[in-house]
Amino acid sequence: MNNTKFNTHAIFLDRDGVICENRSDYVKSWAEFEFLHQAIDALVQLAKLDLPIIVVTNQSPIGRGILTPQDVEAIHDRMVAEITAQGGRIDRVLYCPSTPTEDLPCRKPKPGMLLDAAKEMGLNLGASYMVGDAASDLLAGQQVGCRTFLVLTGRGQAQLPLAGQQVKGCFTVAPDLMAVTEKITALESRQKLAG
Repeated sequence: MNNTKFNTHAIFLDRDGVICENRSDYVKSWAEFEFLHQAIDALVQLAKLDLPIIVVTNQSPIGRGILTPQDVEAIHDRMVAEITAQGGRIDRVLYCPSTPTEDLPCRKPKPGMLLDAAKEMGLNLGASYMVGDAASDLLAGQQVGCRTFLVLTGRGQAQLPLAGQQVKGCFTVAPDLMAVTEKITALESRQKLAG
């Protein structure tokens, strides 16, 4: 990927509950992958910004032996292709195969995936955005200085009280990815005017 076309900050998105429906039994195949209402429209809007769009997703079904890395990558390839076909884009997909009981640095709420993306792509995490539907997403983002958003899709509604207890910094609550997209677009416009 040619980083020179992008600004030096990024939009990080959780997958399940932000882009697609969150399933209690995990998304195990493309047939089970269901885009959330307006998620693709939001990604089309985000694609107009000069920012890399990076999915960072915990994928414990790999660690649990339910899916292989190849299974997850095949789902992500289809997801990216579908978004691209509609005029949106995802520039990078990072996933952590760890189960909650493992102590890998990639598993959110740890910020390992964000740090890896920053190192690989030369990103300023302090100017970046992290969007998720769980307290763990917000914690991962805030540890590296991202502006954080909790969507109320997926687990977001249920996670809101937990986020209020666990997350020390401020975060923005929004109904869905489209609402976050509007907020990020406005923030970026203000920064360009100020710059």
